[in-house]
Amino acid sequence: MATFTYEALNESGKPQKGSIEAASKEEAVQKIKAQRLFPTEIKETKAKKEQSGAVDAAKARGKKKSASFSFGGVSAKLMTTFTRQLSTLQDAGLPLLRSLQILESQQKPGLMKNVLIGVCEEVEGGASLSEAMSKHPKAFDRLYVKMVNAGEIGGVLDVILQRLAEFMEKSERLKRKIKGAMVYPIVVVVIAALILTGIMVFIIPKFEEIFKDFGVALPSLTRGLIYSSRWVAGNNSGQAIAGWMIVLPMPIILWIAFKLIRSAGPGRAITDTVLLWTPIFGPLVKKTIIARFTRTLGTLIGAGVPILEAIKITSETSGNYVYEKALMKVHDSIREGESFAEPLRLSKTCDAIVVNMIDVGEETGEMDHMLLKIADNYDEEVDVAVASLVSLLEPLMVVVLGGIVGTIVVAMFMPMVAMIQSLQGGDKGGA
Repeated sequence: MATFTYEALNESGKPQKGSIEAASKEEAVQKIKAQRLFPTEIKETKAKKEQSGAVDAAKARGKKKSASFSFGGVSAKLMTTFTRQLSTLQDAGLPLLRSLQILESQQKPGLMKNVLIGVCEEVEGGASLSEAMSKHPKAFDRLYVKMVNAGEIGGVLDVILQRLAEFMEKSERLKRKIKGAMVYPIVVVVIAALILTGIMVFIIPKFEEIFKDFGVALPSLTRGLIYSSRWVAGNNSGQAIAGWMIVLPMPIILWIAFKLIRSAGPGRAITDTVLLWTPIFGPLVKKTIIARFTRTLGTLIGAGVPILEAIKITSETSGNYVYEKALMKVHDSIREGESFAEPLRLSKTCDAIVVNMIDVGEETGEMDHMLLKIADNYDEEVDVAVASLVSLLEPLMVVVLGGIVGTIVVAMFMPMVAMIQSLQGGDKGGA
């Protein structure tokens, strides 16, 4: 008989710790569940010593692989590919350590390879996969680790990895659609800004010289455009820096300022709230967040993670302050024995159909399936909203850019009309 230490949640969702004797880890899980507890982590007490000895032996044999220099984090695309491949290998029946070693050998030098080297060493030393992954938060976030842990406890790691891979693939697909839709307008705006800057710096000053030579009285619109051109080109007397040096990096400056504001709690709360109420973009952001948190929560509950822990993880990964607070109210409501749907309804963060579907799922015990159906539905709505936004932005950009170019043309040709009229008048007078 071996001794196992465990962490578990009771029926009210409060954490408890203890130890139990059992012949195997599976028997320990059954004994803990018989006590009306849900185990979240189980360790064999002697495994630590064996793990330490195994690691020391591995070091003594010189089998530890050297990690290459790396910085930053692991891309979502790389993590999705790794999860899908690990799921496939586990479904094929390969031992976990062998699967990890195969995937590690396929990686190019970088952070992901370094992470997998560390995970392989931890697993080889006796640690569970979730324990090994939790030591590398740059690659495996809390949601990932908790799902893997639930799969290990339930003995369905291959199924959980498959669900996790599907979840990550759908999340990545949604991000790609939104980013892809934004590429066209961003490129058009950047090119238009460069062209307008070139006109202000090189073209308008040439016209200004022509107008000076002919001594034509300039209309207000033309004078304003010339003053703007002087500022952009840095030709104003006493001007310390050219305007184009301020205008061109302005988007980057604004983005950095936005990030700094969001780094503070009040700033994040204000920006997230304003973003949800922004015309045109607000509804798209709302649909995207609902699709994300329902899919995350549905996947966690379906994987066997306790609902209180699942809601807490979902709240932390929702990506929006307003929804984070709404989900924490749901968490507190369930902990006190109340319903899921009512606090979500009171928060007014979700449409009525979302709340009603969650209410039905809660009554029927099919919460995870209902949440995933909501996510699929909102994914489709996001696709439609993105397509509508792109179709709206294209004519809007044409009108705005056409108006800017038209204003420049009119401002430049008004003095030229006056010049032509004065020349015609001079010719008649001479005749």
